[in-house]
Amino acid sequence: MPGVIGQPLDRIDGTLKVTGRAVYAYEQQVENAAYGVLVTSTIPKGRITAIDTSAAEKSSGVVMVMTHLNAPKLAGLKEQKPSPVTGRVIQAFQDDLVRYANQPVALVVAETLEQALEGAHLVGVKYAVERHAVDLDGRISQAYEPPKAGGQQEPSASNRGDMKSGLAEADQRMREVYRTPFEFHNPMEQHATIAVWDKPDHLTLYDSTQGVFSDRERVGHVFSMPSESIHVISPFIGGGFGSKGPVWSHVVIAAMAAKQLSRPVRLEVRRPQMFGPVGMRSQTRQELAIGAKTDGSITALSHDTVCQTSSFDEFVETASLSARRLYTAPNNSTSHLLIKSDIGQPSYTRAPGEAPGTYALEAAMDEMAYQLKMDPIEFRLKNYTDSDPNEKKPWSSKSLRECYRQGAERFGWSNRTAEPRSMRKGNVLVGYGMATSIYPTRRSPANASARLNGDGTLSVDAGTQDIGTGTYTVMTQVAADTFGLPMTSVKFRLGDTDLPKTPVSGGSQAAASTGSAVYLATQALREKLIQMAISDAQSPLSGVSAQDVEIQNGRIFARSNPSKGEALGQLLARSGQPFAEGKAEAKPGSEKERYSMYAFGAQFSEVHVDADLGQIRVARHLGCFAAGRILNAKTARSQLLGGMIWGVGMALLEEGVMDRRLGRYVNNNLAEYHVPVNADIGVIDAFWVDEKDEHVNPLGVKGVGEIGITGATAAIVNAIHHATGKRVRDLPVTLDKLLV
Repeated sequence: MPGVIGQPLDRIDGTLKVTGRAVYAYEQQVENAAYGVLVTSTIPKGRITAIDTSAAEKSSGVVMVMTHLNAPKLAGLKEQKPSPVTGRVIQAFQDDLVRYANQPVALVVAETLEQALEGAHLVGVKYAVERHAVDLDGRISQAYEPPKAGGQQEPSASNRGDMKSGLAEADQRMREVYRTPFEFHNPMEQHATIAVWDKPDHLTLYDSTQGVFSDRERVGHVFSMPSESIHVISPFIGGGFGSKGPVWSHVVIAAMAAKQLSRPVRLEVRRPQMFGPVGMRSQTRQELAIGAKTDGSITALSHDTVCQTSSFDEFVETASLSARRLYTAPNNSTSHLLIKSDIGQPSYTRAPGEAPGTYALEAAMDEMAYQLKMDPIEFRLKNYTDSDPNEKKPWSSKSLRECYRQGAERFGWSNRTAEPRSMRKGNVLVGYGMATSIYPTRRSPANASARLNGDGTLSVDAGTQDIGTGTYTVMTQVAADTFGLPMTSVKFRLGDTDLPKTPVSGGSQAAASTGSAVYLATQALREKLIQMAISDAQSPLSGVSAQDVEIQNGRIFARSNPSKGEALGQLLARSGQPFAEGKAEAKPGSEKERYSMYAFGAQFSEVHVDADLGQIRVARHLGCFAAGRILNAKTARSQLLGGMIWGVGMALLEEGVMDRRLGRYVNNNLAEYHVPVNADIGVIDAFWVDEKDEHVNPLGVKGVGEIGITGATAAIVNAIHHATGKRVRDLPVTLDKLLV
């Protein structure tokens, strides 16, 4: 019913999930499905000289072992180039080359999972090992500049003014290097696919994917078949965070095996295999230089990032982008350089670019504030931008000042004493830190349909994905609110390429893109029904002005005389139609050329550090955000908190540790690759300021899936410095770095 947008409503799919009735990709009931297990390489670079599959083939239950020696050669995998936005270069047994450690080199298919696992252990692979290169700092001379960077395809480098003269006129200067490590995707649900060839020329994929349509198009290209001949189904996803946006090798391998066997194949990427074949965040080396006057005015700001990409594909961790626009700096330069490495392909990871980039930028801003002996908030406000200095456009909306004010007030920032190591509770050093959050607002073309049924219920369809963010719920809220029905009378369907086409659920754009399509489709249906009523001679609303007609709770009536109306079912029945339908496509217009569109926020952290042992605890963390219209207060807060908790992990825990001699990650499991758990999180809170943005999209939403991680890490690291007086610039901040 009207007014449900913004309300903190429970998830529609919540009961299904907590009772175990939500069916994920690997759990789909498919008759006669065999089980596949990948065998992955143990070297980072070389050639396969021999594969002994005889023991595996004789093992109980094994029905096939696929390698480069017997795999079908696919024309769509020849001469792969660095891929489009939603794709990656795929390794699917097309040659004997090994390009990185953990690359798939064989697939064992058996009647049961246990039999497939046993068969995989029995496959013997011999290699001709070649010298590999995986380090970053020792190969900066080999770095190159890509032409474009980021989801919005900005130039990889930028320059305005003159950095040299800007630094020369500064009263205070700083130049430091900040480093972030490899960080790996470990969603609760691992990557998984079931491939079913319904006919020789028709494929159904049950896939854990953030993009059912990009899945369909990429797999169609690989198999040289029309995308319409591929049906992708993905009703529930146990976390994606960017990893499940591209199509990875295992999806194609599952389809290859199913075709070879003429039976369905069920394939899951095992947890240790998540480290390499399905993307990660590249390690970065970020050099920041800031010059400022005594009054805090920034005269020069530069941010130069070096990161790694694989030897066979290209992805830029666009860490320097935020420095182009977050603060006034008449002299500003940024750059990104890439180093080809013998690693799995880095790819989208929650807030790609902005997450590590805001860490370095906001840590550097904190350092300069201390040099100037200014309050960190005051320093940021001194260099506040009322328009985008990079694009020279007005913001579509910006409420960052209010985020600073409300966040500081709720956190109790005024209780902070400025001097490092000046706050203490017994043997515990107490530190306060803060940082700015920023994330771009995007949307892509999306379609939706809304259908009023004879029983008065509303069916709304869009092929989008719910990656755990609450899409089922918020889309139902949008439709119910727009049409004028209770939520219990609305059914929203998603996760299927048979439904209207939508974009990937990534880049914080699902609500903006698909939500706008749902809103417009429901509006179109309303208008169709209103026209039906006022043009129907038998309707009580015949001849009434369309502007005077309202629809609420299954009834259409005149606003000026609510008794004058009828049930929608009656109107529909007289028309002789079983249903009435509205369709819409929502797509970006000229707003991107006219406005710079971003969400903003301010984050505050209180850390406690044991003075003797260096143990760090985040006691309190708070974020205040400005992200346009909030569709569901409960799911939005959940998303913001999730991002902030990722920031805790990024600051203190997450690190892919590589043995460079072997080119392999030594902590490729959740026992040793540490992520935050409940015990790591103290008091945490997220809230937002009311913000109306009439420019970004029809719903006025900016997206909240990623902004929570931006700035969170820096706020924590800045608080650690305030507590201890030690500035650690290489993440994660572990106690050994404080005790040195």
